Amino acid sequence: MITYILYTALAGLALLVLLPRLKTRYFFQDLSFAISSIKIAISLNTIKKRKPFYSILDGFLDKVAKHPHKKFIIFEESSYTYSQADKESNKVARALSTHAGLKEGDTVALFLGNEPHFVWLWLALTKLGCISSLLNCNIRSKSLMHCFSCCDAKFLVAGADLKQAVEEVLPTLTEQGVRVFILSEHCEVEGIESLSDKVQLASDQPLSPQLRANVNIKSPALYIYTSGTTGLPKAAVIYHEKLWMSSFFQSIAAVRSDDVLFMCLPLYHSSGFLMGLCGAIERGITVVLKRKFSASNFWNDCRKYNVTVIQYIGEIMRYLCNTPKRDNDKDHKVRLALGNGLRSDTWEDFLQRYGDICICECYGATEGNVGFVNYCGKVGAIGKENFLHKMGYKYALIKYDTEKEEPVKNSKGFCIEVPKGETGLFVGMIEKRAPFVGYAKNHQQTEKKKLRDVFVKGDLYFNSGDLLKIDKEGFVFFQDRIGDTFRWKGENVATTEVADHLLMLDFVEEANVYGVKVPGHEGRVGMAAVKLKENMDFDTKAVYQHVKNYLPSYARPRFVRLQDAVVVTGTFKQMKVKLGHEGFDPDAISDPLFYLEDNNNYVPMTQQIFNSITDGQIRL
Repeated sequence: MITYILYTALAGLALLVLLPRLKTRYFFQDLSFAISSIKIAISLNTIKKRKPFYSILDGFLDKVAKHPHKKFIIFEESSYTYSQADKESNKVARALSTHAGLKEGDTVALFLGNEPHFVWLWLALTKLGCISSLLNCNIRSKSLMHCFSCCDAKFLVAGADLKQAVEEVLPTLTEQGVRVFILSEHCEVEGIESLSDKVQLASDQPLSPQLRANVNIKSPALYIYTSGTTGLPKAAVIYHEKLWMSSFFQSIAAVRSDDVLFMCLPLYHSSGFLMGLCGAIERGITVVLKRKFSASNFWNDCRKYNVTVIQYIGEIMRYLCNTPKRDNDKDHKVRLALGNGLRSDTWEDFLQRYGDICICECYGATEGNVGFVNYCGKVGAIGKENFLHKMGYKYALIKYDTEKEEPVKNSKGFCIEVPKGETGLFVGMIEKRAPFVGYAKNHQQTEKKKLRDVFVKGDLYFNSGDLLKIDKEGFVFFQDRIGDTFRWKGENVATTEVADHLLMLDFVEEANVYGVKVPGHEGRVGMAAVKLKENMDFDTKAVYQHVKNYLPSYARPRFVRLQDAVVVTGTFKQMKVKLGHEGFDPDAISDPLFYLEDNNNYVPMTQQIFNSITDGQIRL
């Protein structure tokens, strides 16, 4: 009753504050968002006060009790109810507890792609009070070992299809005393233990909540990896509180309990796991899980499974728009699309082609403390300011010098907030309501993301690394990404990591990696300016084989530029901005250029290839 009275009072306050804005065309959307935000804030506050701690797992168990026979996961030709998912995860938890000796507080690295076992493993580890480290299943070798090691994991569970990748790093894992399990009934490799056979023999009876008795809302729940300027991925620490906060995104987007969510984003990403899977659990809905995105099968799958909600990144929408048009393009039940990174032109094309689908674009970093939601459907905007949101979270856009790579300061040494309509670096105040936890075992990079004395002495802000713009109506637009990381194919690419791999080639002396814009594509594609060692030639086949072995496809440089000397700034920093602007036009660049053709080999870049790329005949 008290909660109802508080909710009604706050809703009335929201209406009172918004009344002067009644004439604005977004009044009712602003009011609806304000009321939803109040409701979520009350729910989150209730969760924080519950004793014992009420986690997303407990929310899942409540859904199991409420509708045990409702479909939870649909995967290929199989489906699993909420009750079946609960029992499967119980078996996994008991197998790991018995054979691995897992206990509360242990960290286990999960190295597998999208499949039901990913969900069972996470639920199982949460039931045991353990922390899951979600490894990108595309990484290999040095990157794989780095990611595994930086969260102090002592256990690795891998998918059967990733056995070879595990074997490559097995000697190092063995030296570190790591227990390695693979989702297979048998494994003849010494040092790798089978897990599936042990799970089959385990009991599916519920586990005692006492196994996780010391877990609270401020306990680490996950490690999700994000690329940064250091070159290698960083493990962002995700508390249980953030799991809840992220899960409520679906509520803001008006996802209903009878919806069916189509999930083709990787579960090791924050979008897929936090907003997708956790959001689905909070709503109690059905998830159609796909191994990976397929443009040709996308809409047939949506029709087959009666999908009503899809989750996207910008690249997915562009791929869908680039498929051959069909008479039944609008023949589906999809009413809502949730995601981020959607360009204006693709947005408009998508709506025109596939019908009246409500698109809810959002913005936020995995480790970030403030985000935005475009709850109005404004084409091209990543979010919208709301009075209630601004009351709860302090953020600003500040002037930023892209050449010096630092904020612009006034005469008093403080940052300068940009006016409406101008581009600035987005920063969010770090406080109790909006914490920034940082990265596991990486104090230096955690501190690097903090800005001190921004507007007054002693204040502390999170540096998003993103340049945004807010117009007079309060809509937020993404402009660019600063630093050494660019985004391609929905993935963050760390230029230093790619450069380090290129430097492993015996004929490469220096390498400068950066992103370049390509017409008709989101983000920036990878390009490398390379200086060869004296009297050495550029071996195209060796370069291709090397990047194929060590880098995922999205991180492989599509263009290589040979230079006599890698250009640096006056402070000896590699110049990426200037090179990025120069692009890959062979008519404008005198240096030799090479192009990664069909992910098969590097060939000399020609004007014909350039024209085909810019005209859209060649899709990268």
